[in-house]
Amino acid sequence: MNNLAVGDMAPDFTARTDSGAETTLSAYRGRRVVLYFYPKDDTSGCTKQACGFRDAYETVTAANAVVLGVSPDGVTSHKKFKDKFGLPFPLLVDEDHSIAAAYGVWGEKSMYGKKYWGVIRSHFVIDEAGRLIDVQYKIGPEASVDQALQALA
Repeated sequence: MNNLAVGDMAPDFTARTDSGAETTLSAYRGRRVVLYFYPKDDTSGCTKQACGFRDAYETVTAANAVVLGVSPDGVTSHKKFKDKFGLPFPLLVDEDHSIAAAYGVWGEKSMYGKKYWGVIRSHFVIDEAGRLIDVQYKIGPEASVDQALQALA
């Protein structure tokens, strides 16, 4: 696992959004970015995390920041999830896990004793110049939102 640290440059990427448009991380230079990785649309923990960022979105934008959610789900799934919960930020498609791998959040997980590969819930707060100012691996849904807001304060 490729663990990033505070002070590292955030790996740039290009991804499709829930609208099907393409975006790049570098397109957000000049603003801070909360980049969070979650395993699956419309599951309990992932919904809690997404709705936490939704509910704090005014605070995030007041800090000259944007939120970007990333999971392996496709455009259709992201759009349904976004619409269902009124998420005001883009959800990015990472079907080939390349973004998750670049951030060191694609790894072996275990549930009920069964091992499998998946996204490890994590977030990264990136400054205006593209440097990491907060790095949280294996973080809980509520703690992710709270910690990201502290980093933006």
